[in-house]
Amino acid sequence: MDEFKQENVDVLALSVDPLDQAKEMVERVGATFPIAYGLKVPQDADRVGAYWEERRKIIHATNFIIDQDRKVTQACFATGPIGRIVAEDALRSIQGAKKRKTQRS
Repeated sequence: MDEFKQENVDVLALSVDPLDQAKEMVERVGATFPIAYGLKVPQDADRVGAYWEERRKIIHATNFIIDQDRKVTQACFATGPIGRIVAEDALRSIQGAKKRKTQRS
């Protein structure tokens, strides 16, 4: 999280879990960033552009990198444990985009 702060980047998570389960997850993983809870399927999934599943009423892992202009620069949708944006990759991508933007200026 310190490296994201150094890049002036905010991190947040969204979850369909109710408050008590969201709190358990925060304690289990030691999350230090905001986690919105209680998202509704399909309404909230559609609002943020996430992939959701009707049968299980879940939102699949959906990662976005959003730039300063509020534009999605990268998105990743995963229906299983493979294919998610991990913190290291997100940080490298953000740093690379900033570097390219500086070089163009």
